[in-house]
Amino acid sequence: MKFLFAPVGIAAGLVAGFAAKKVFEKAWAVIDDEDPPEPDQRDAPTVKLLAALAIEGAIFRLTKGFVDHKARQGFAGATGRWPGKDPAAEAD
Repeated sequence: MKFLFAPVGIAAGLVAGFAAKKVFEKAWAVIDDEDPPEPDQRDAPTVKLLAALAIEGAIFRLTKGFVDHKARQGFAGATGRWPGKDPAAEAD
């Protein structure tokens, strides 16, 4: 199942990354008028950098997890098999 799900998982990951980037850009625009600081910026204020990284990380993780789960549900609906850990099947 993992082999068959791999292309779906890769595509879902790309979609999730793109969506998360857009959501982060919108969220940061509410917080600050300037672009978020990057770790390689010499003069990046520490508090602002930490806030940007924490918000970005949370948004990316949430988006990736949600999209991955929905992709697995769609795959399972189309094939009848869950691509990943299924406690119900392991209990048998």
